[in-house]
Amino acid sequence: MFDIFKKKVDPKVEVRKWQSKIRSEMRAIDRQIRDIKREEDKVVKAIKEASKRNDTSSAKILAKEVVVSRRTTQRLHTNKAQMNSVSMHLGENLAVIRTVGHLEKSTEVMTLMNSLIKTPVIAKQMQELSKEMMKSGMIEEMVTDALDMVEDDFEDETEEEVDKILTELASESVKDLPDTTGLDKNKPAKVVVQPEPAAAEEPEAEEEPILDDEFAGLQARLGALRS
Repeated sequence: MFDIFKKKVDPKVEVRKWQSKIRSEMRAIDRQIRDIKREEDKVVKAIKEASKRNDTSSAKILAKEVVVSRRTTQRLHTNKAQMNSVSMHLGENLAVIRTVGHLEKSTEVMTLMNSLIKTPVIAKQMQELSKEMMKSGMIEEMVTDALDMVEDDFEDETEEEVDKILTELASESVKDLPDTTGLDKNKPAKVVVQPEPAAAEEPEAEEEPILDDEFAGLQARLGALRS
């Protein structure tokens, strides 16, 4: 009986509201990507400084953070592309609404939303949006349980990926060195790269290198951004 007094929701208004929410989430992803990139740049700088001190252990630990950050960024770009696809399908549905007067079920939207709700970073927002779409009849109930998340595989980074990062940064460091080609062999070079004296004075530090507070802080900030 009370259903008679319920206000009927215009499906076109619903679709535009969903599109607005999706655009908001896409902007949030862009901000997160920028924040991660800023912190990654700091970690890269710290890796170069660790390499100059021959602190291989610290450099490898931080290189793993770069690997994780780049995987996170790649996943965020994928999520943003999926959201954009959902928004485009919703726009196409607006034309259908004008013709038939109501929302049509969309298998494409359901598939995309089913994938998005498995991403921990945006799971809560996508679950709420999916519920609204289900109530309107646009998508059916998700086939998989929304709480059955796909676990991150970030801890499975390989030594090969870490070595690639270290090699990449080493190449950049070499490019920054002055060009000594064409110098007269009988004349001394203007720039001489001296070995780091601290390594010879403190052999114990080489055996058990310890991350300083700055490195630990960089790791903590990157972890917070990814979560």
